[in-house]
Amino acid sequence: MLLLSEVMISYTDIESFEDLVLVIKSIAKTGSERFFRMDVKPDYGDTPENWEDRLEAAFY
Repeated sequence: MLLLSEVMISYTDIESFEDLVLVIKSIAKTGSERFFRMDVKPDYGDTPENWEDRLEAAFY
């Protein structure tokens, strides 16, 4: 299971929500993770209100 908190800790070069979306997409393409859990809210200045939907769509 992929945890959002682990992604944010592992990829310290993420500076925006859009960067986070790209990282989630790239992880999903590897197929190494089947499930994604959003255990924290991203704290970027450009994080939209529908951030959960956006990240879920990027992963699946």
